[in-house]
Amino acid sequence: MSRKYFGTDGVRGHVGHHPMTVDFALHLASAAARVLAPNGGTVLVGKDTRLSGYMFEAALEAGFVAAGVNVILMGPLPTPGVAYLTKRFECDFGVVISASHNLFEDNGIKFFDGTGGKLSDDIEAEIERHLAEPPVTRESSQLGRATRMDKSRVRYQEFCASTVPGLDLGDFKIVIDCANGAGYKVGPRILTDLGAEIVPVGCSPNGRNINLNCGSTSPELLQLTVPGVRAQVGIALDGDGDRLVMVDHLGRIVDGDQLLYIIARARHEQNQLNGPVVGTVMSNLGLEHALAKVGIPFKRARVGDRYVMEMLKATGGTLGGETSGHLLCLDRTTTGDAIISALQVLAIMKQTGCSLAELAAPMPKYPQVLENVRMVRKFDVTASPLVQEAVSHAERRLGDTGRIVLRPSGTEPVIRVMVEGSDEKLVRELAGSIAASVVAAAQVA
Repeated sequence: MSRKYFGTDGVRGHVGHHPMTVDFALHLASAAARVLAPNGGTVLVGKDTRLSGYMFEAALEAGFVAAGVNVILMGPLPTPGVAYLTKRFECDFGVVISASHNLFEDNGIKFFDGTGGKLSDDIEAEIERHLAEPPVTRESSQLGRATRMDKSRVRYQEFCASTVPGLDLGDFKIVIDCANGAGYKVGPRILTDLGAEIVPVGCSPNGRNINLNCGSTSPELLQLTVPGVRAQVGIALDGDGDRLVMVDHLGRIVDGDQLLYIIARARHEQNQLNGPVVGTVMSNLGLEHALAKVGIPFKRARVGDRYVMEMLKATGGTLGGETSGHLLCLDRTTTGDAIISALQVLAIMKQTGCSLAELAAPMPKYPQVLENVRMVRKFDVTASPLVQEAVSHAERRLGDTGRIVLRPSGTEPVIRVMVEGSDEKLVRELAGSIAASVVAAAQVA
């Protein structure tokens, strides 16, 4: 079943523009209630720190209560925290109001089922099918109730800590950048409870500064701060707390591919790794080669943590992720969780006595250039003869030493052009050439 509004990570868009309007949110809540809790039930609702979160929270609450669904309002809480507490409180489903790594002008609405997992494409399509129906309002005796349970976030903090039993970070100085987002309370508190000395960055949200020059998508301040305060490591979350980027003691970024390698190798050495490690078509070739060197099988899924999850379940794997820092440690939790992933890496540093730089060193990183070509309207880029010719030319020049990935973003109106190879100068030249062909093709499409 095709989906009009749901992308790779829920419904997302510019606030005040369809579909991110109060009216749509109300209809979406009613449609979701029809599909996920047709006989009434309970939904847990969390959000990040965007100003528009209050508006969408109120609209969703009204739609759910009118449909006979009880609502638990958690306030700001990382997306994986909502997933965990949805299952912990035995709710029928969970909702997160967030546009993840986007700036505050955007927002989004995404769902979890009662197990804390993401909805299937078919269920999302079924919810969309009900959007055309007017919002349901039950009789007064059948209406739902709304309860605010902000303080229950401590249960999520305790759960995160439980994934690294006995970990003592008393000799660690850590800079944590929470992107002025959903993790700004729980992130620092978890690390402090484990004994770490912390230096907080991006932990002062004002509704408009989420992901603004901070967090996993803009870690420059973190890179300066870590060596500046002589910390061992830096941790950067994105706005909703499911992406992780780390920084070593020299201020160098350690991305999702490198973190996946570190965790996978440690699990493998402890005989705790099941199935293959799963990355995506965008994962660096260096990850695949480094894992092969130590005997760990590797598979590639489509871009999007939901597709990594699907392949892990299909292959019996427990560890996967994306270069961007969406890491899935299914032996610890049900969804991508930046805090839990960071704790796994910190535990490995503690156990081995190695620095983050030493742990990441065995994985080579092939030069990889990503060009984002913004589109005014959608078109099938792969069907364009102009683009096909540019890609074929690039593939001939790369030979067997590189890769090309061309795909539309699932969250933004852009075409992503990725070129990877051993010769950085050539990679940059070819990425620019293909991007130019996409721009030209879009003008005549």
